[in-house]
Amino acid sequence: MPNVNAATPPVAPREYTVEGFTREFLREVNFGLGVDLDRASANDKHLALARTVRHYLMGRWLEALRTQHREQKKTVAYLSAEFLLGPQLENNLLAAGLDDIAREALAGLDIDIDELRAYEVEPGLGNGGLGRLAACFIDSLATLDVPSVGYGIRYEYGIFRQTFVDGRQVEQPDAWLALGSPWEIPHPENAVTVSFGGHTEPAPEGAPEGARTWVPGWQVQGIPYNYMVPGYRNGRVNSLRLWSAKATQAFDLQIFNSGDYEEAVRAQTFAENISKVLYPEDSTPQGKELRLQQQYFFVACSLRDFLETVLPPDYPLEKLPERITWQLNDTHPVIAIPELMRLLVDERGWAWDKAWDVTQRVFAYTCHTLLPEALGV
Repeated sequence: MPNVNAATPPVAPREYTVEGFTREFLREVNFGLGVDLDRASANDKHLALARTVRHYLMGRWLEALRTQHREQKKTVAYLSAEFLLGPQLENNLLAAGLDDIAREALAGLDIDIDELRAYEVEPGLGNGGLGRLAACFIDSLATLDVPSVGYGIRYEYGIFRQTFVDGRQVEQPDAWLALGSPWEIPHPENAVTVSFGGHTEPAPEGAPEGARTWVPGWQVQGIPYNYMVPGYRNGRVNSLRLWSAKATQAFDLQIFNSGDYEEAVRAQTFAENISKVLYPEDSTPQGKELRLQQQYFFVACSLRDFLETVLPPDYPLEKLPERITWQLNDTHPVIAIPELMRLLVDERGWAWDKAWDVTQRVFAYTCHTLLPEALGV
C-alpha cells in the first residue's frame, strides 16, 4: 500500500462545488497536461477530467489508509486472476457524488461530458463472469465500509480485441495501456522479488533434521500499481493492487555492446511474458507453465506485500487470523496456501503444525462453477 503515517493530519478537502471542480479541472489541463484549454484535444480533456476525479478521491483514499494503519482492523484481501472493472470514469463520478457537479462544470466550459466518456478505454483486466464478480465484490466491500484490498495482475494486453475478417474472428492484442491509464498509480519503490525454478540443498547446520533450502533458478520483480475503489458516497475508498512483472536486470550492457542485441534484453522479455495477457493459450507445455507462473507470481507478491508492507514490523504472525482473511476467487490463486506455508516454515522457522493451524484460519475459497476447466482439471 502507499506509504502513510497514521498521525498525518488530513489535507483540506477539495471543494464539492461547480466553481471548485472547474478550477481543479483547468488546473489539471494547464499544469497536468501542459496545454491551454482551447488547444486541448478531446483526449486531453478526458485525461484532465479523469485525473481531476482521481484527485477528489485521493484525499478519502489516503485517510482510509491512515485510519487502517492506526486502528489495525481486520482486512479482507481478495485474490483474483481477473477484475472486469468496466468504465472507471462514470463509476467514480457516481461514487464520489460528482456526477452532476462535473457535468455542470464542464458545460460551463462548453464541454459535453458524454462525448469525453467515449475516449475512455476499459481496463483489460478481466474476461467474463469471474472477473465481473470480483469487481462487484470489491465495490460492495467499499460500499459496506469494510477495509479491503484486491490483488491481481496488471495485464499489459488483457485477453484480446475481437475483429472479423471474411466472417471469421481474428484476435488482436488489446493495447488498453497504449495511452496510459489515468486511474493507476505506480509504486516501483515497493517492488517485490519473486523466485522461480532452481533446486534445493541440505539446510545449514543447526536446522531441523531433513530440512532443505531452496536455491532459486531465476527471479522477477513485481511492480505494484494501485487503483482506488470508492464506496458509494460513504467516504470509504479501498485499494486494488495489481502486479506487473519486470526483470531484475532488464538490460545487459556488456552483451549489447558485443552486438548480441536480442540476448541483451532476453531476461526482460522472459520476465514480462508473465503479465502480458490474461489466460495465455495453455494447449502447449509452455502455455501451462506460463499460467502457473502467473498464478504463483501474483499470490507471492500479494502475500509478501501484506506481511512486510501492510502489517507493522513487529506484528506477531500468530495473530494473523485476527488481522486478515485472504479470499481466493476460484482456483487460480489457491497456490497462495502452500506459499504461505513456505513463508512461515522455511523463512520464519515455524513448526509445520503451527504454520498449518494459522494457514487454515486465514484463507477462504469460493468456486463459482463445477466445470472441469474451472477446477484446474
